[in-house]
Amino acid sequence: MLKRFSFSIILLFVSAITNAQSGNYKVETADNQTNPKLVVGIIVDQMRFDYLTRFYNRYGEGGFKRMMREGFNCRNNHFNYIPTKTGPGHASVYTGTTPKYHGIIGNDWFDRSLIKNVNCVEDYEVLAIGALNKEVNDGKRSPKRMLATTFADENRLFTQMRGKTIGVSIKHRSAILPAGHTANGAYWLDYEHDGTGNWITSSFYMDDLPKWVKDFNASGRTESYFKEWNTLYDIDTYEESGSDLNTFERIFKGKNTATFPYDLRELKNKNGNYKIIAESPFGNSLLTDFAIEALEAENLGEDAITDILAISFSSTDKVGHDFGPNSKEIEDTYLRLDLDLERLFNALDEKVGKGDYTVFLTSDHGAPNVINYLKSEKIPAGFFDESKMFEEMNSFLEKKYQVSDLILSRINSQIYLNHDKIESNNFDLKIIKETLSKELLKYQLIDKVYVTSQINQFEASNGYLENMLNKGHSQKRSGDLLFVYNPAVFKYTAWNATGTDHHSGFNYDTHVPLLFFGKGIKHGETYKKTEITDVAPTMSALLGISFPNANIGEPLDFIFE
Repeated sequence: MLKRFSFSIILLFVSAITNAQSGNYKVETADNQTNPKLVVGIIVDQMRFDYLTRFYNRYGEGGFKRMMREGFNCRNNHFNYIPTKTGPGHASVYTGTTPKYHGIIGNDWFDRSLIKNVNCVEDYEVLAIGALNKEVNDGKRSPKRMLATTFADENRLFTQMRGKTIGVSIKHRSAILPAGHTANGAYWLDYEHDGTGNWITSSFYMDDLPKWVKDFNASGRTESYFKEWNTLYDIDTYEESGSDLNTFERIFKGKNTATFPYDLRELKNKNGNYKIIAESPFGNSLLTDFAIEALEAENLGEDAITDILAISFSSTDKVGHDFGPNSKEIEDTYLRLDLDLERLFNALDEKVGKGDYTVFLTSDHGAPNVINYLKSEKIPAGFFDESKMFEEMNSFLEKKYQVSDLILSRINSQIYLNHDKIESNNFDLKIIKETLSKELLKYQLIDKVYVTSQINQFEASNGYLENMLNKGHSQKRSGDLLFVYNPAVFKYTAWNATGTDHHSGFNYDTHVPLLFFGKGIKHGETYKKTEITDVAPTMSALLGISFPNANIGEPLDFIFE
């Protein structure tokens, strides 16, 4: 009897080893609850929280409403740093920390060593894969400038690289940063600068596109979205938005007004060709097509080892920038996105299994209403000409010190001083900073100016905005002076003279949705304040893995079953 028992134990032990080596095992948490087979992270670019409530009655049952009906709604979720932009937003959601630690302090920033602005995912040591020319800049991208791990990285490490990670988005930074440093693949659309309309990647991930991506590119799916964009429903029913004809929105080249319908095939040649798809709700539909294809081809969620699919819908940001939050275009974009989400969730139900996957949905930042619209309603708002200010401040310093170009750059509401010139002329850096800050405060639309220390350490008092600026400040990458505009003010460019922009620590930029649903998530909602850095540790806690290495967030344990 003892021999038979011992032999049975040996068989079980050998079987366990065999299953583990083949990947056929269940990953269980300490309380013996199996992990989801797949985590799907969804970021909707530039989604204000009130898009959930404002358009609620118009949504179907299978998209946003399904997440709220079956899952958990954090209704008071905010970003906790400045600047609220796409690159920092995507990095912060997945790393559980802020630009202070993950290093992505903007979409672009001034690099003192290179004496030029750099993009947050720029990497000229890699090649474009899938583009006609491997030297195409929009393909020379990687996550190397992000200094921290994502929860997707930690899942890869925890599973001995067996759990897959795939990142997909129209924008390169929105595919790359969430997927992290260890991703099996990150794919984005080659649509900028007369791009090919193909889904591409970089040699950071692979030397050649997988067959399924090549087949998708050859299928004509992208080109099929060169079609008419009209309202999904009768335009007269779009009562949650303003008049279709107004002076607050961008007019596509080839049209006389910013009004429906938009014939994308007719407009494409004058509006960047494939770029016009990205700037319509069809960019979201194309991304959904591609994400579902990735789900199938990469066999995501096929076994008990958790995979991660990071999806970022970028066309909401494009439409928001062009038309603004009060436009019929943005309402239609969200009604169409709701249908795309339903299509995605149905595919997950069929492929992975209802109840076997977990989804979170949030945004990388919000946005204010269009400046001129606010002004027309007598709400304080305005544009600030940073280019003019840059010239005026350099002239001011030249007149005072008889040395030209003491300011190298202004970007992300920051000013970078020329330390070499200041040092070689034996000027006092601290005095120059203080002198310049007093001049900046003379501008009506600048509300606050902050001066960093001699070693570029943010040392302001511990107030609300000061905390947010501190969390967004990198000692090596940020500027010497930081300034904050009045509410509803952003820098003026020809690009954002109509439509909207984002960057601030005010509620219109910080208050974004946070929804969870699926395996391990209970139904409910809270008005308790949550922060964007809580998402990554919450997902890590759900999976029973290490938090990202620079994480500062807290797991939201009240959402768990």
